[in-house]
Amino acid sequence: MDTAEMTITLPPSLSEDEAKLLLAVKLYEVGKVSLGQAAKLAGFSKRTFMEVLGRYRVPVFDYSPEDLRQEMGL
Repeated sequence: MDTAEMTITLPPSLSEDEAKLLLAVKLYEVGKVSLGQAAKLAGFSKRTFMEVLGRYRVPVFDYSPEDLRQEMGL
């Protein structure tokens, strides 16, 4: 996979670590990166990043109601 580098100026109220975390959460939420990629970008283990996703109310698994019923055998 090719990588790109971007430089941005953050507002004083936003640390670099927080910006990385927010970017990783959003990229994962919209399906642009995998869980592992997002966790790495944010600087967390997959397990910890999954907990962070919960705090931001971003589902770790994206099931439609029908997919979930099928998965549960209902």
